[in-house]
Amino acid sequence: MLSSIFHAGTFALQSVAMALAAALIFGLVIAWIFHRVDPAGGSFCMILTVLPLLVAAVIMIVNGNLGTSVAVLGAFGLIRFRSAPGTAREILFLFYAMAVGLAAGMGFLTLGAIITLAAGLLLLLLHAAGLDALLPRERELRITIAEDLSYDGLFDDLFTRYTTSARLQRVKTTNMGTMYELSYRVVLRDPAQAQSFLDDLRCRNGNLTVLLGLVQRERNTL
Repeated sequence: MLSSIFHAGTFALQSVAMALAAALIFGLVIAWIFHRVDPAGGSFCMILTVLPLLVAAVIMIVNGNLGTSVAVLGAFGLIRFRSAPGTAREILFLFYAMAVGLAAGMGFLTLGAIITLAAGLLLLLLHAAGLDALLPRERELRITIAEDLSYDGLFDDLFTRYTTSARLQRVKTTNMGTMYELSYRVVLRDPAQAQSFLDDLRCRNGNLTVLLGLVQRERNTL
């Protein structure tokens, strides 16, 4: 039977230290799993390391009131994605870290360890099976064109040839209004044809700047 290390309404110093230490260990395991699944995770690994500890601390501060703590932590979670939408993987790991933090904050350390290991093993197995590789990987495409060109449908035939999907995200003026910068999200049919794709785009836009890269993550600063 799973039981809490906390007695009703009380938080002994030793129990608090055990819960916070366990939360930190859980966070380190989750961050390691995320790094194995997504090596380009960057600073998000640091967030996942600390998040269970902070969640556990908030739970103890509100004296185990789940309604209050979940409301506070939900607001904190929204801050992470305030200006750039998170990927499905990031949101999944965010809730993963919060779940084990909730377990640690309530004193259910065995339950937290079970969640950490079971969910982590499942994620690693799915990644090893290559299921996440089957998902389309978007690229960010920026094309600069002269202001006298009509961009509506200008590259449609190239998108049909080289991509499985392409959608225009935004248009902005550049170079003191003499050029347009078109921002697309595209999924390439064959990444090996990226160079040919760029060459054809440059022929179409007058050899102006073309940028193709991974969708940029939000950079977190402390």
